[in-house]
Amino acid sequence: MNTVRMKKLAALVLTAAVVLSAMAGCGGKQGTQNAGGTASTQGAKSGSSDTIVYGSAADARGLDPALVDDIESVKIMSNIYEGLLKYKKDSTEVEPSLAESWNISDDGLTYEFHLRKGVKFQDGTDFNAEAVKFNIDRQLPPKVTEDMSYASFVYGSVKDVQAVDEYTVKINMKEPCTPFLSNLAMNLGALIVSPKALQENNNNVNEHPVGTGPYKFVSWQKDQNTVLVRNDDYWGTKALTKNVVFRTIKDNSARVVALNNGEVDIIDGIDYTVVDQISSAGNKTVKSPGMNINYLAYNCSRAPFNDAKTRAALSAAINVPELAETLYKGYSETATTILPTFMPGYDKTVQQTAYDPEAAKAALKAAGVSSVHIITYTSARMYNPANGQTLAEAVQGYLSKVGVTCTIDAYDWTTYKTKQQQGDFDICFAGWIGDNGDADNFLSLLASDDPGMNYARFNNQEYKDLIAKAVKMPMGEERNAVYGEAEKLAAKESPWLPISHSTNLIATSPKVQNFLYHVTGMLPLSGVSKNG
Repeated sequence: MNTVRMKKLAALVLTAAVVLSAMAGCGGKQGTQNAGGTASTQGAKSGSSDTIVYGSAADARGLDPALVDDIESVKIMSNIYEGLLKYKKDSTEVEPSLAESWNISDDGLTYEFHLRKGVKFQDGTDFNAEAVKFNIDRQLPPKVTEDMSYASFVYGSVKDVQAVDEYTVKINMKEPCTPFLSNLAMNLGALIVSPKALQENNNNVNEHPVGTGPYKFVSWQKDQNTVLVRNDDYWGTKALTKNVVFRTIKDNSARVVALNNGEVDIIDGIDYTVVDQISSAGNKTVKSPGMNINYLAYNCSRAPFNDAKTRAALSAAINVPELAETLYKGYSETATTILPTFMPGYDKTVQQTAYDPEAAKAALKAAGVSSVHIITYTSARMYNPANGQTLAEAVQGYLSKVGVTCTIDAYDWTTYKTKQQQGDFDICFAGWIGDNGDADNFLSLLASDDPGMNYARFNNQEYKDLIAKAVKMPMGEERNAVYGEAEKLAAKESPWLPISHSTNLIATSPKVQNFLYHVTGMLPLSGVSKNG
């Protein structure tokens, strides 16, 4: 991090304090700070048109795009960083960002990107081909580390990277990868970080993010708030609103109260139960189809759920359509496969284990399954606005009817991720918001060797072969058919029990203008304004 005078640092601290002064529950020790810029204290209050306050259900895990894998981090990072490519605002079609144009060889093994000139990182250093190479190299062997959970997904097919000249990058592939361009528009793994910041922070900028985006990082009080300020040196169109605050409000009802009281401007992680309450206060709800999956995962690496028949037997004890309707009241679609129904590759003929409690009871008794250990998360998620604990307790109710008792351990999201990766559970819950609009982004999770991606620790070579085959195939019906085979195999082996595809539901103050929640979960705020 750059060395700055104490006077400048004091201005940053004052800014964050003024921005947050009107908010309840914002005391506590300052978490981290980046002296990348100073935000004016004029108008930097929650009710000011110069500040947008976003109420999130959970805190970010970190702000280094190579080292996190959660949507809360994406919301913030999508305003600090940029990638070579980006998605169009209303789809997952890619368009130029830090790369102005690109060429692909006929064999699909060489990608050449022509970079935008005159772009600066927020620490004043130059964006160029060497910076791109530095970012990709850190996620390739031998430099890649185990905690870079998206590295293999984004760059698994990459052989090496060359800086041809100052503004030309060549990426050589080990094998063709159809969704590679889409991967480069993702926020996880593909965003470009200042090499200087990485070098100064031991290759980890989770608490010191520096990108090229329209907002700069100011401060992070963990489990409380993250403050951003407009990057006035941004190469593109400047952000309309000067300050952005991401405020963590874990309780669902408290987020609604904060919105209705004017303490925050936008909230997420809400469900059908609060729509009328929000509307009656004069606020707006924004609905959009969800490119996501909410699921139950079995620990396939240990008994009793290393056996597919036992997994299927327990799944048969759970009435998924009834569960989804009870919890989400029409704001989620019951999942029949991992893929949302509108995505290429979705196969409507796939059938999950049918609800049959009597058969489940007999099979589980024969398998000696009388109790299970469940771990889950306490916060609401975009794919599960009811929250993980409520979902786990609903499943517990179904299992009690077939003679299986459940021990539930529920944790905040960050702790939960650690517990899940440690593997001490029989059942866990998770979900996924699609990153790039490609079937591989969903179905490849079960082919991964990384438990941070493959929550079920499912290891099936036939399934892996199908995924490896499909990812190289050109877009079209033949490729979709291979993904259909993978979906049927997953249904047969039952490592997951798909539950629902949630409708994106976000609420905003009527003062907020031009708000957009992207289908991938990115949250671009630079074009959002607020009337006073």
